[in-house]
Order: sequence, then C-alpha cells, then structure tokens
Amino acid sequence: MATVLYITANPNNQEASYSLTVGEEFVEAYRSANPTDEVIRLDLFKSDIPQLDADVFSGWGKLGAGTAFAELTDAEQAKVGRLGQLVDQFVAADKYVFVNPIWNFSIPPVLKAYIDAICVAGKTFRYTDKGPIGLLTDKKAVHIQASGSVLSPGSIYADSEMGHRYLDSIMKFIGIPSFEAIFVEGMAKSPDQAPAIKEKAIQQAREVATSF
Repeated sequence: MATVLYITANPNNQEASYSLTVGEEFVEAYRSANPTDEVIRLDLFKSDIPQLDADVFSGWGKLGAGTAFAELTDAEQAKVGRLGQLVDQFVAADKYVFVNPIWNFSIPPVLKAYIDAICVAGKTFRYTDKGPIGLLTDKKAVHIQASGSVLSPGSIYADSEMGHRYLDSIMKFIGIPSFEAIFVEGMAKSPDQAPAIKEKAIQQAREVATSF
C-alpha cells in the first residue's frame, strides 16, 4: 500500500477553481486504480504552515548548539515543532500531488512557505563535498497548475512562468526523479474555450492518475 500526499494551495472551493476541479478528478481516478492506497489531504490554506522567521532560526540555532527542545521559548517550540511535523509527514509519503493556481507568474505564498518547511538537510537532502544530494529518490510527484494565460513550455510567456519551473527545481533538488505536469491554462485568454480546456485537463489527469 502506498501513501499519497495531496497538497492543495488554493483559497477557493472546488466549484470556483479549475486546479481543484482537475485535482479531484485525479484523486478519484487514482483511488479507482489503487483502492488500497491511502490519500492524505493537506490544504495549505487551512493548515498551520509557519514561515521561516526569527523564532525559527533562533530555535534551530539553539537546538544545533545542544539546547533541549523543552528549553526553547513557546514561540520557538510551536514553530520549530510544526515544521518538523510537516517534513516528517512529507518524507513518510510515497507520492505527492501538488495543486495550485498561478498568481503573478508564480505560486501562492503559502506553497512557498510549505516548500521551505520540507527542504530540510538530513531529511530531504544532505550536504556532501560535491554539493547537496536529494534523499527522496524512491518517490514520484505530479503537479496540477491552473493559469488564465498560457504559460507552459513552448508558449510566448514560458520564460516568465515561475510556478512549475520552481517546483520542478525543488523536486530535483530533493531527489524526486519523476515530476509530471498537468497544465490547466488559457481560460482568461479564451473564455469561450474554458469548458473544453478544463475537460482536456481532466482527461489528462485521469490518464496520469491510472499510471501514477
């Protein structure tokens, strides 16, 4: 049995979101093809995702110097402890599905905060004399991303797209060898084509899910 961590970064509900609509179709198709697997949902907008701030760096510094966790301040314990829970949950999963809209050519800030939480030396990568090496080489991931404009590779705005390209770099950094993209894009550019765009993405999501 495999564990899938389904990570969403969208404040809207499914009815108002192309990415979440396609994501739910992916989950349904995946469960149909893998009925014994577990899907764990992580809605970043409804979760405690600490940002890396002074408390976090102070707490990490104290722990690195040998201070016991119980001796950290309340704020340090809360934030450092929660970050530890997030990375441990991530490492424990076998597969990942990231679902998000594009905002101003990039990902929502809460997803960036989550990436900061799971990029931890000794957990998802390690330093070597030849540079950092990813540790999650037995995992796989899928990215479902929606944008009003067409931003996928080959488009005129592809060089400005910093959502999937960023996540792709992070997946490589932590060692994940397989990271497939499902782009739901162009709805604002061609509103009359929005239903067809969504349906095409749903079909792709179902196909990817059955072999994921």
